[in-house]
Amino acid sequence: MAMASMMTRLRNFEASSRPVDPETARALKERWDAMPARSQVPGQLIGRKSAGCEATHGVFPKCNFSCKPCYHSADANKVRIDGPHTLTEIDRQMAYLRKRRGNGQFAQLIGGEVSLLEARDHGDAIAVMRSHGRMPMSFTHGDFDYEYLRAVMTDDNDKPRFPWVSFACHIDTTMVGRTGIKKPQSEAELNDYRARFCEMFDRLKDEYDISSYLAHNMTVTPENLDSIAEVIKASHGQGWRMFSFQPAAYIGNESRWSEGFRELTSDTVWNEVERGAGTTLSYGAMQFGDTRCNRVTWGAYVNDRYTQLLDDTDPRDHRAVDDFMTAFPGNFAHRKPLETVVRVARSLASHPRVVPSTLGLFGRFAQRSGGLVQDWRTLQPVTFVMHQFIDADDTAAGWEHIKAGTRATEPNILEAQERLEACAYSMGHPDTDELVPACVQHGVLDPHENLELAQLLPLPTRRACAAT
Repeated sequence: MAMASMMTRLRNFEASSRPVDPETARALKERWDAMPARSQVPGQLIGRKSAGCEATHGVFPKCNFSCKPCYHSADANKVRIDGPHTLTEIDRQMAYLRKRRGNGQFAQLIGGEVSLLEARDHGDAIAVMRSHGRMPMSFTHGDFDYEYLRAVMTDDNDKPRFPWVSFACHIDTTMVGRTGIKKPQSEAELNDYRARFCEMFDRLKDEYDISSYLAHNMTVTPENLDSIAEVIKASHGQGWRMFSFQPAAYIGNESRWSEGFRELTSDTVWNEVERGAGTTLSYGAMQFGDTRCNRVTWGAYVNDRYTQLLDDTDPRDHRAVDDFMTAFPGNFAHRKPLETVVRVARSLASHPRVVPSTLGLFGRFAQRSGGLVQDWRTLQPVTFVMHQFIDADDTAAGWEHIKAGTRATEPNILEAQERLEACAYSMGHPDTDELVPACVQHGVLDPHENLELAQLLPLPTRRACAAT
């Protein structure tokens, strides 16, 4: 029995310490095979390095802001916040996502406004997601104080519950309801609020040694388009690791739409992001899904100067990306240290070319950023992202073709179908055994789902409140 047990442990260790474990390898292949041909390029992360980002749905749809525009359906704010429901649903969804997509995927804890959860429920939700091999990011408008954050991240003995935390904070002038500035008139008025949000996490690090990854989200409309560059210039030194911009789309609660959103093309928004970064931002060497949905540039500020890691006009950078993803498919999250060490060793042994190509990549980055001899202590990694959501009508039509196994013939519907097939951001539906793209969730499924939730979790009536 002892020998059999030992052999089983050795076989399990051998599988888990491969360059990519069998569970993740299966999920990656499934995801790659489902990608449309136009997105199956050597620098594609989806299906090679990641199965894509994930998110919760139907767990706490209520929000206490009134934003124009908003992807929420009209019934979202008719659902009460309920901790047990939230935790039960997150557990079901994350278990399903683990089964379908393997270990170590990024997952957003999103509704709704996450800070409306009681602090203990919020922390428990993060713990549940981690238990299923997810890397959770809490999505918020950031209108909470340090005491709430501390309560989320510590236990009853005031000890840290987690070594690190990830938050995405949405701050822009389309939002109505922020404490101290209900209706901001300019993005510049919000810079102090952006700084205060980051300062809470600096304090968390000082007091509890909890690290953080902070993403800044901003909805872009014709009214604040010209403010993108100044937001980046004023805020990049505050502690943000990502700046994400979402041109407004016709999706969600129709009563909160305004005219003019269609004037914003991807190039128009990206040009403003480049103006804020002070340099051209290429996004072709390494892609995340369909570039009509996502443009991503990885890089860093060094001595207050931004330099992109990859130059998509340089063939050497393309080769370095291909070598890296060939040598290190999947990721190393939620792995034991010994497993990680052995995985790296086996990867390097199988693909030794990744060493010189990676060293060359970082050498070129150093030269572009000002040379090898400089104060590298100032290095601040920052990623720039643009997410272009699909209008709800086109989403619905494209989704119908995917469900039916047919190809659209209308150009705009075919584009929607291809973008949905390459979606980098999905929700898990264990009841129907489906992975649903975010645009489908918000544009097609949310209205019906939130109507059902409003019946399951109705808001308290005034009479009931008076009785209590």
